[in-house]
Amino acid sequence: MNPANEKNVSSALPDQSETSTLHWWKRWPDWVPYATIIWTLAYGVLGLYWWAGGQGFPLGLVNDPGAAHSLFRQAAAADGGLLIACLCLLGAMAMLLLNRKARGITRAIMLLYAWSAAMVLCFAIPDPRALIGMAYAPVSLIGAVFGQSLHYLDFFTWPVVNQYICLIGGLLWAATALTYQRHTRDACRYCGRNKGHTLRRMNVVTRLGRWATYAAILAPLYYDITRIAWLLGIPFGITDEMLYSLQASDADWAGAGLALVSIGGAFLTHGLIKPWGESFPRWFPILGGRRVPPALAVIPAGFVAILLTVTGIQVILEFTMSGDFQNWGGTTPLLLMPVWGIALGTATICYYYRRQEQCRQCA
Repeated sequence: MNPANEKNVSSALPDQSETSTLHWWKRWPDWVPYATIIWTLAYGVLGLYWWAGGQGFPLGLVNDPGAAHSLFRQAAAADGGLLIACLCLLGAMAMLLLNRKARGITRAIMLLYAWSAAMVLCFAIPDPRALIGMAYAPVSLIGAVFGQSLHYLDFFTWPVVNQYICLIGGLLWAATALTYQRHTRDACRYCGRNKGHTLRRMNVVTRLGRWATYAAILAPLYYDITRIAWLLGIPFGITDEMLYSLQASDADWAGAGLALVSIGGAFLTHGLIKPWGESFPRWFPILGGRRVPPALAVIPAGFVAILLTVTGIQVILEFTMSGDFQNWGGTTPLLLMPVWGIALGTATICYYYRRQEQCRQCA
């Protein structure tokens, strides 16, 4: 072989030394199926435990008085535990088939099962308490600085912790489904690129990400205005009686705190399309000028996007049944949560694809 050609071929292949030193999170297509099957089997064992009469079944109003907003508020340990065990066993069997490259109807069935499991775990089991637990974290921290306690740990009862566990399981199933989907369409499992990957497609992703980011920034603005107005003593969209009640319980301060968290989140969301979302600013302590790891933005933004969407859907369902228009300032801003969540999720996905560099696996 011509030495020049040999040099070109070797440069086109991924450097084995670099590949071996990749961080574990960059090798997620290799380990995520194993993590998924471990999670599935472990949760199936919990289902058997609950079915056998064990304590701690996390679903249903009988075991969780705060499950009034849950889709599974009528669930019981006897039937629910057995159903969980059966579904997890079926999921473990499906995971064995996901390791094989299938075509046609078999591929479609496997993808349908995997994505359905991910959707149920991410969007059906969590309820608004999961979002409240995340949103009140910075509010509680600020309150602690000024000597006020919101009893933050009271939010994290076992049923709420179970929602986070199921959310992690759903993300594992989604990652497994994505890996299988890429593998069976002859694309790279790491980056998803194949021969159909074009610059035009990336331009579409860039434009979509820009519009989705602006939508995610503007969606909570209505909520922020109402909560800050209440803190200032302006009964914007609520009755005077409700404003006095909020002030008496200090709920106006909590609402304003959530509005400030939302404003801070909007600033961080803007980073999904700004240069400082890819490299830390020079003035940033220690990390100034360094590359921002994509996972640092993708993982928290993805979590928040899912919880916003879940909460927003449940708020819409409750609003259609109650129809409380007297205090419209307290309810109607929450109806934009699904828009906020979907827009943030879309912007995050576009950011992920835009940040992809040359793949070290498929070169």
